[in-house]
Amino acid sequence: MVPSTVAALLTVFATGALAHSGCGGHEIGRRNLGGRTIQARAVTDEASAAESTDVATECTYYSYEPATSVTSQFPTIWESASILSNDTEATELFSKINSTLNEKLPDDVPHGTPTGDWTGVNYDSSDPDCWWTHAKCDTPSSDTGLDADITVSPEPETWGLGFDDGPNCSHNALYDLLLENDQKATMFFIGSNVLDWPLQALRAYDEGHQICVHTWSHQYMTALSSEVAFAELYYTQKAIKAILGVTPQCWRPPFGDVDNRIRMIASMLNMTTIVWSDDTDDWAAGSDGITEEDVNNNYQTVIDAAGKGNYSTHGPIVLNHELTNYTMSVFETYYPKIKAAFKYVVPICTATNTTQPYAETNVTCPTFESYIAGTTNTSSSTVNTDGTTAANSSSSSESSGASSSASASGSDSSSSSSSSSSAAFRDGVSGMGVVFAGLVAGAVLL
Repeated sequence: MVPSTVAALLTVFATGALAHSGCGGHEIGRRNLGGRTIQARAVTDEASAAESTDVATECTYYSYEPATSVTSQFPTIWESASILSNDTEATELFSKINSTLNEKLPDDVPHGTPTGDWTGVNYDSSDPDCWWTHAKCDTPSSDTGLDADITVSPEPETWGLGFDDGPNCSHNALYDLLLENDQKATMFFIGSNVLDWPLQALRAYDEGHQICVHTWSHQYMTALSSEVAFAELYYTQKAIKAILGVTPQCWRPPFGDVDNRIRMIASMLNMTTIVWSDDTDDWAAGSDGITEEDVNNNYQTVIDAAGKGNYSTHGPIVLNHELTNYTMSVFETYYPKIKAAFKYVVPICTATNTTQPYAETNVTCPTFESYIAGTTNTSSSTVNTDGTTAANSSSSSESSGASSSASASGSDSSSSSSSSSSAAFRDGVSGMGVVFAGLVAGAVLL
């Protein structure tokens, strides 16, 4: 990177890194599982966790056995992930991935620091690593074998809806809004938050939202060693599998910071890289000169572009955050305007017609045509002993208004939640075996 570019990036991102370090800040309630609990909340299941929209109540800590019982299998939350010394599966998997990296991308090395400091970084201005932070590169050269990042919705007049940095302990008001409108979204979850707030994660999945990975500790990924970057992705996948019972095949890099080395690690974990076309800057309000008025203007710019016909051939994927009460409430304010301006608002898996969002093939995301026709629910099936499949009742709502996930409303949903979380716990330890099994195919594609 040329010095002028470094200086510009430092100007843009220095305070951004500081602001975004609040992912999991006081409103999300960052904590260490298993540590001393000063306040405890009597939450026993997903339904009771979804009852209140009082922030103090929502963010009072609770203990959830399927999460606390597996913490020894994960790195310390909110610290840079590393492969656990007794995790032979992760060690063997990384060894294979690292061998491919050394063969295919020997010159792609870490850039800067995990907090986004590029002082002294010299990077080739031709951008050989397709480093998004350098020049917003999202299409690796064909000789890498890597797919382009997903940046837009291929469906015209369609807003690809997603939220970063969850699950947030105080998200009930936002999720209530989504549930009331039968609106599904793509949730990019931080692994540390999943173990911190497992019942909030369960609500997202059970109400039909697509779940993707947003790393373990939310740092600039291209600054990390390959082993740490692998662990950040691997253990987040594993945490989601342990709590929700599914293994995501999608991820979003914090700050959009990705290059070919990181893309290849993610690809060999069977994950597609998703970034965005438009940024609301909701996460930066109050820092680096970004005001709430700026955030409002950013929302309005995308909305106005729809009115001008700018999305007649595609749609935007907009960066929104489940980070603080402000970032969630400002979306709630603009949601009616978004629906009025855009023909469709759909989760990213639907926008891209990605029907298999997880390694577990019995869970599917609705196609775009199905979603706009009214089938917005994810569907799942089980394999019978005779080899046939049987459809299961979805935990998300359909346009008819039937909602089996109405998690705040009754004993049936509570029972269902307990059953699903128990199953997730039983399957959690072995979940990454699916990824390991897919490695050979991934290596061939690369």
